[in-house]
Amino acid sequence: MAFANAAISDIIATTIQSRTGKIADNVTKNNALLSRLQQRGNVKPFSGGNVIMQELSFQANGNAGWYAGYDLLPIAAQDVISAAQYDIKQAACPVTISGLDQLQNSGKEQIIDLLEARINVGEASMANLLAQGVYSDGSLAAGKQVDGLLKQIIAVPTSGVVGGIDRTPWTFWRNQTFDASTDGPGATTASNIQSYFNRLWAKCVRGNDRPDLIVVDNNYWGFYMGSLQAIQRFSSSDDAKLGFVSVKFMDADVVLDGGIGGYMPTSTAYFLNTKYMHFRPHRDRNMVPLSPGQRYSVNQDAAVQILAWAGNLTSSGLQFQGIMVE
Repeated sequence: MAFANAAISDIIATTIQSRTGKIADNVTKNNALLSRLQQRGNVKPFSGGNVIMQELSFQANGNAGWYAGYDLLPIAAQDVISAAQYDIKQAACPVTISGLDQLQNSGKEQIIDLLEARINVGEASMANLLAQGVYSDGSLAAGKQVDGLLKQIIAVPTSGVVGGIDRTPWTFWRNQTFDASTDGPGATTASNIQSYFNRLWAKCVRGNDRPDLIVVDNNYWGFYMGSLQAIQRFSSSDDAKLGFVSVKFMDADVVLDGGIGGYMPTSTAYFLNTKYMHFRPHRDRNMVPLSPGQRYSVNQDAAVQILAWAGNLTSSGLQFQGIMVE
């Protein structure tokens, strides 16, 4: 049922509505990868359709070649552009307030303070949900989770379907790997981690294409920091402004995305070329209240406003991404 105090109900709706832009922005700032994608301009909303199409080039133009004088030049049509197809994933966080809450916080300032606290919790909950999804294999909630790094960049990338493309026949869709137990002489330590990083780095480089972000868990962060001399520690001022502490490997930022409650898999490093990674929210569902706005229970003295998001994490070049594991 509707509340008798319509003014208070209006405050609820307008307060949440005015916060949605901030919530969407804080989601990207909650995760090192999403922050880098935002910096690159790779947070690109889509407007519709039943899937998210991510265009990509999968092979060279076979007409390219040498010629002399009046040689005939090949002009056969070339199929070089395709697209990965990602499902639209959805997430929501209802923010509720009861009639009793309104009575106990009936002053305008009081009700705003109460809502502020609840919206802050909702904001943090959605940010954490998506941060967890970014590092997931997409299997949580019966596959309703976003297609995270653990699904797209994997230790054995010779099979499986990502974005509608089968890795088995299409080798360009396989990421690079380094397994310390099989590719290296032994488990990762502070004395060998830079050597291991060098070997995976070389696999991910093609001309000017190279990783620009390396995210690591607590174990690898400790090993890498232990491998550095004090005078060799270079940090990124851009990442520091966003709250992420980083050091350099080559010209890529090495960022700890573990810490308390982090979602990075244990003893894992992702070598990411974020030029080919994209965060794709729907333009009308990027941390906004669900239509038709505020909802009332038919048999309770309560109101609900649902914050919602829809989209996915996509890639246009998995061959440029790498993963290091034990």
